[in-house]
Amino acid sequence: MKDVYILAVESSCDETSVSIIKNGFEDIATVINSQIDVHTKYGGVVPEVASRLHLENITMVIDECLERANMKLEDMDAFACTYAPGLLGSLLVGVEATKALAFIYNKPLIATNHMMGHIYANMIGNKLEYPLLSLIVSGGHTDLILMNSENEFEYLGQTLDDAIGEAYDKVARILDLPYPGGPNVEKYALQGEPTYKMPNILNDDSYNFSFSGIKSHVNNLVHNEHQRGNEVNKYDIARSFQDCVTEHLVDKTKKALLNYNLKTFLISGGVAANTHIREALKSMCDSIGVEMHMPEKKYCTDNAAMIGAAAYVLYKNKQFSPLSTNAQSHIRL
Repeated sequence: MKDVYILAVESSCDETSVSIIKNGFEDIATVINSQIDVHTKYGGVVPEVASRLHLENITMVIDECLERANMKLEDMDAFACTYAPGLLGSLLVGVEATKALAFIYNKPLIATNHMMGHIYANMIGNKLEYPLLSLIVSGGHTDLILMNSENEFEYLGQTLDDAIGEAYDKVARILDLPYPGGPNVEKYALQGEPTYKMPNILNDDSYNFSFSGIKSHVNNLVHNEHQRGNEVNKYDIARSFQDCVTEHLVDKTKKALLNYNLKTFLISGGVAANTHIREALKSMCDSIGVEMHMPEKKYCTDNAAMIGAAAYVLYKNKQFSPLSTNAQSHIRL
């Protein structure tokens, strides 16, 4: 078979990223232009600023990726982009740039779902066996998805309120930790002990998640300690919080793996870079004889390599998109 090269663009939030992926699993070149230093000033991503920076950076990032790969746009077999979900203004920049390339070079356009990209980040340098269970943990999503075959997604459970990444960020703000919140909560947790009592989270028979309650619990805990004039141990609160949400993820995931008799498990999304969560899920999988796959940490956060890997699956099935394709801020797999 002829090798297939896909140039992929990811611009769903605050990273402008371009990758060239070969045959869906080999990362030829990836460039990520992060806006984190800019958004740190505001304590979070400002959508209008993000889209403007994407517009300034997109052509430079494409050029740098081609230079690293020592390839030309004419060498590509298809052009892919994230079209949903995400910040609409940010998505539009990547979608329109990719549509222009597909039109100029008369190559297929592959509009790719960002969450599908997170799942197929596990395919980079790896081969997946189906059926499998996929857990997506990110700033906007906490989903358990059953995949009986490639490109087939059945939602078993999802968050009923906040996503886990959102909960991490809110706890970081409660503890007055700097942006980005999630990684800093993890750093503090490494130095703390689970001395604070946390609530049981959604202890039911479903595969759904809930993180709003524990966020409120931490907020009330810190407020009450301040009211009493007590010193708040940020390290111990971070550790207590992290242990609690990790146990919640492990319990729901284990239940689904056992009930569906699955032997393969994937984790993906930005929060999948959290070492404590990765290790806890790996330990659980080992205990019940399940093979666990997790992307390299650089492929957990937003990147175009994962979009290129997912786009290859669509390419094989000739699931191409018209040039009238538009960005969408909210859509499921």
